[in-house]
Amino acid sequence: MNKLVLLPAVVVGAVVGAALTWFLAPQSNMGDAEKGDSGEPEPLYWVAPMDPNYKRDQPGKSPMGMDLIPVYADDNTGNDSGPGTVRISPEVVNNLGVRTEKAQSGVLLTEINTVGYVQYNQDTLIHIHPRVQGWVEKLYVKAEGDPVEKGQPLYDLYSPELVNAQEEYLLALERNNKRLISAGHDRLKALQISENTINQLRKNRKVSQTVTLYSPQKGVVDNLNIREGFFIQPGTTVMSIGALDEVWVEAEVFERQASLVKVGAEVTMTLDYLPGREWKGKVDYVYPTLDEKTRTIKLRMRFANPDGELKPNMFAQVMIHALSESSNLLIPREALIRTGKTDRVVLALGDGRFKSINVKVGRIAEGRVEILDGLQPDEAVVTAAQFLLDSESSKTSDFKRMHHEELGDGSDDSTMDKTADVMGVINSVDRENRVLNISRDAIPKWGRDPATMDFDVAESVDMGSLKPGMQIHFVFEITEDWSFLVTMIHILDDGHAMNGAMSHD
Repeated sequence: MNKLVLLPAVVVGAVVGAALTWFLAPQSNMGDAEKGDSGEPEPLYWVAPMDPNYKRDQPGKSPMGMDLIPVYADDNTGNDSGPGTVRISPEVVNNLGVRTEKAQSGVLLTEINTVGYVQYNQDTLIHIHPRVQGWVEKLYVKAEGDPVEKGQPLYDLYSPELVNAQEEYLLALERNNKRLISAGHDRLKALQISENTINQLRKNRKVSQTVTLYSPQKGVVDNLNIREGFFIQPGTTVMSIGALDEVWVEAEVFERQASLVKVGAEVTMTLDYLPGREWKGKVDYVYPTLDEKTRTIKLRMRFANPDGELKPNMFAQVMIHALSESSNLLIPREALIRTGKTDRVVLALGDGRFKSINVKVGRIAEGRVEILDGLQPDEAVVTAAQFLLDSESSKTSDFKRMHHEELGDGSDDSTMDKTADVMGVINSVDRENRVLNISRDAIPKWGRDPATMDFDVAESVDMGSLKPGMQIHFVFEITEDWSFLVTMIHILDDGHAMNGAMSHD
C-alpha cells in the first residue's frame, strides 16, 4: 500500500520540477538558443591580435588598446582555405578598418634620379688643325664662346708651303697642262684652301702671301689656343667649334640600377638656373664598363636645344623613366609585409576569411610592387590592418617560414621603404666615430623637408676623401635601431666626375 502511494508522488514531483526549471531558466540562455537556431556562427572566445594567450569570453580591448578578435569554431576545425585562415565578423572588419585591393597586371614605371652635366654633342664638335706649318698673321675670332657662322673667316696664315703650292698651280696654268693643273688644284684643296680662294688665284694669277681659313660649320668657339703671331704646325689644335642645336648630358647610375636603364628610355631634366622649366630627352647610349672606384655606370642622353639655353658644363638634375621589359602582377606597396627573411601578403578570401601567404617580390617603385610568384590576377590583398590579420594567421599558416622563432607573430614587420638617395652638403667629418653631419635635400617619397643631421657611415665606405663643404649625392638606410647609415656616396667635384667613396649592395 505504501509503494502505491509513493509512485504517484514521484511522478508529480518530476513534473513540477521540470515546470519550475523551464520558468526559472535565464532569458540569456533562451536568446542563445534562438541565435544558434538562426544558423549564424558563434564566437568561442575573443583573443588579442598581438598576444594569442590573452583570451576573453566577450568583446573588449587588449592590453595594447586593440580590439579583440573573435575566434570561431570552424577556425580550429579547418576549412577549404587551408591552415592559417582567419575568420572575423563584418563588424570587426569594419572596426579594424580593413581595406583590400585586387592584384592587377601592369608595367611598373621606375624613376631613377641622378645628376648630370651638359656637354657638346661630340658628333658635331670639330677641331681645327692646320695642314701646314706657318704663322698666324690675323685672328678673326678673339675669345672662346664667340659664335661663328659657316664660311666665316677664322684666321690668316702665312706659310711658305702654301706660297709654293700657289706658284706651282700658276705654273701649271701657264703651261696649260691639264694634268698638272688638276694635281695643283687637288693639292691646294688638300691644304684646306677654299674653292673661292683657288678661283681668285686662277683669275688674278697672283700669289697671296697669306691664306684665310674659314669655319666649316655654325657653332661657338671652344678651346681657342692661338693668338696673332703664333707659330703653328699640323699637330696644333687651333680651336674647336661645337654646335649647340643639340647637346649631350652625361650622368651616372648606381650598379644596382644599371639593369633598369635602356637605350631609348625617356628622360626629364631640370636646371637650377631656370626653375620650373623641363627638358625632355632620351637615353642615347649606356657605356659598357663599370667604374671600379665609384661602382657606377655612365650613360649619355640627347636633348634638343633650339634656343641655346642649355650650355656646356651646366649642372642638371635628371629623372630617368625606366620601364619594365614585360607586364607583371602589381599590388600596392602597403600590402606587402617584409620580415627581412620572407615577403608575404594577407589574402582576402571572402566571407570575412583571410590568410597570410608567401610571395616572390620583384621591383618596388611608385607605390607599387611587382609580384613574380604567389598571387593570381584579380586576387584581393589586404592594404590596411594587414598586420593584425597576419599576426593571427601566421600562427597556424601552412607556408614555410624561415627562422620562425625569430619572426614571432610578425609584429615587428614594416612596410616602409627604408632606403633613400638624396643630395646634400657635408658640414663636418668625424672619422674616428665614422659620423658625417650633412645638410640634406628634401625626400619627397617620405614627405620629409630638407634637414641638417648626423649620419653614421658604413665600414665599407672610404671616408678619406671626404671634407666639409663637399656637395655629395648619397644613399642611406634606416637601421633597426632607427639610426641613419650611409652606404653609398658620390662626391660631386669641380671636374664633373662623380668620384667618391662608395660601396654597393
